[in-house]
Amino acid sequence: MSDGRWSDLTARILSAVVLIAIGAIEVWLGGLWFEAFIAAACGLMTWELVRMVDPERSGVAIQLGILTGFAVVLSYHLPPLYKLPFLLAPALVGAGQVKKARGIYALFAIWIAASGLGFISIRENMGFGWMVWLISVVVATDVAGYFVGKTIGGPKFWPKVSPKKTWSGTAGGWAAAAIVGGIFAMQAGFGIMFVLISVLASMASQAGDIVESATKRKFGVKDSSNLIPGHGGFLDRFDGMMGASLFVLIAGLFYAPGGM
Repeated sequence: MSDGRWSDLTARILSAVVLIAIGAIEVWLGGLWFEAFIAAACGLMTWELVRMVDPERSGVAIQLGILTGFAVVLSYHLPPLYKLPFLLAPALVGAGQVKKARGIYALFAIWIAASGLGFISIRENMGFGWMVWLISVVVATDVAGYFVGKTIGGPKFWPKVSPKKTWSGTAGGWAAAAIVGGIFAMQAGFGIMFVLISVLASMASQAGDIVESATKRKFGVKDSSNLIPGHGGFLDRFDGMMGASLFVLIAGLFYAPGGM
């Protein structure tokens, strides 16, 4: 397995085990522990973002990363009227600091901050079970997509944006998410609609991955950073979670099956 299609499998598995262990502890603890974990992740993603769009602004990247972390946590604890200004702060301040691709930076920075608030809101307001479901859907989508795509191969999903992704892997991710949704639906007493919600969350996570892949391709980088062996950077690892978390927040406005 040292070469060929599975050459990166060992590094991916080891990194995934470490991330899952840390993430599981933080999700279980909740509260300030989880908030600090999300703040750190969002800060690192903003740091990676600045390094992608304007590599020469390394000092600015650190400053904006710290600002993002504080903005995410503070926005959760502030009254609704003040949430939006704090969420927009990293994008607005950064747009005045980076010298290249300011529009792309601003949109991505808003997405990172809003997703961070989404993670915290889901865990603290919706509960532990919902966070576990969301993570399970995204992880199942990613793992099934990787193995099914590597094993079956076939036509590429969107070769100009993400040349490694195949239709077989994409569909495998949907199927895995449907299974996860079915298991949670049976445990929580939800209807069949919850399986569809799980598949849609899977699609949202894949959309997040595609957006990040397109951004990397635009700026000619393979990975957002090398912080996570076998996975690249935090943006590479959490792009799917960011897409799914925003979907859950929006879907919750129209479909609320109850506690879990």
